[in-house]
Amino acid sequence: MKVHEYQAKQILARYGVAVPRGEVIDNAAAAAAIAERLGGRVVIKAQVHAGGRGKAGGVKLASSPTEAVAVASRILGMRLVSKQTGSEGRLVQKVLVEEAVAIARELYLGVVLDRAAGLPVMMASRFGGMEIEEVAAEHPEAILKEWFDPSQGLRPYQARKLAFGLGLAGETLKQFLRLVEALARAYADTDASLAEINPLLVTGEGAVLALDAKMTFDDNALFRHSDIVAMRDLAEEDPYEVEASRHDLNYIKLDGSIGCMVNGAGLAMATMDIIKHHGGAPANFLDVGGGASQPRVESAFRILLSDPAVKAVMINIFGGIVRCDMIAAGVVTAARKLQVKVPIVVRLQGTNVEEGKRILAESGLTLLPADTMAEAAQKAVAAAQAA
Repeated sequence: MKVHEYQAKQILARYGVAVPRGEVIDNAAAAAAIAERLGGRVVIKAQVHAGGRGKAGGVKLASSPTEAVAVASRILGMRLVSKQTGSEGRLVQKVLVEEAVAIARELYLGVVLDRAAGLPVMMASRFGGMEIEEVAAEHPEAILKEWFDPSQGLRPYQARKLAFGLGLAGETLKQFLRLVEALARAYADTDASLAEINPLLVTGEGAVLALDAKMTFDDNALFRHSDIVAMRDLAEEDPYEVEASRHDLNYIKLDGSIGCMVNGAGLAMATMDIIKHHGGAPANFLDVGGGASQPRVESAFRILLSDPAVKAVMINIFGGIVRCDMIAAGVVTAARKLQVKVPIVVRLQGTNVEEGKRILAESGLTLLPADTMAEAAQKAVAAAQAA
């Protein structure tokens, strides 16, 4: 789960991370009063779940309350298009009106899970304002890293190593030490998968502020964080993925034409690979899970087919905990209800496979059976291309 910049700053501020003053609005006229309170000069920032907002025109400086209203009017309602949004862009429905702060230096600071090490890693760099992927590609030596135990937090000596590596001293160094340790606590306490400040700003007076902030959270831990769940903005999420989450389905929208319904994440990824191998492109990742019920299968099938980009469907089920006959019954029921018009390729193996094949064969529906993954992929690709 992702949150907006202003929400990430609210969370980080609870832990002592210093952030600029600002307020969120969805009405441009309100920007004038906020700008007055913040000293006149403000920055208007589009609030969408995507990076690259500045280059896309979603972050603008306003020198007066009157100009703040004009800038907010231009940004609110725009469809912001960046590398992370795709060509369709994101509709801007909220903006953050934030005090303009004098910039002396821009740094990078972030925490992410290092899966190889099994630990979170705090990363810092002198190259603030750049995407960390660009820094890694162009200046890998400029990324400082400190791994830490989340139960203990970032140790003081580790924070000092990062500060010295960034060339900080005096009061700025002291503020950085407090901020970096607060960021590590916020990451661990909220079950975050990413906590990023980019840029981390050093002002002309030597103060350290989180000028921008991004946080994402482990969905499996959200039951512990009702306050964070309340921040979820469904308008920023893919509608198919939102609907899938209501049925506890693992669904990710992709840009291909072959809909996939599979049980098990590993088999789902292998299915997508074999579709690509045979010249097709998957329209989604959809794992119905090992303990899927018939209604859940029906819901999965309905979500999959509601995507107009889907020209053919490949169902690939290995029945272990989930039975092939139950999957077959769910597919038949859903196909009849939805009056399916696209070709459906079905490959079943495992528990009750013969009964599942019988249900499909006697359904009266036009289904394309397959015994192997390769055969199923070939048939699905051919059907999609013909469509």
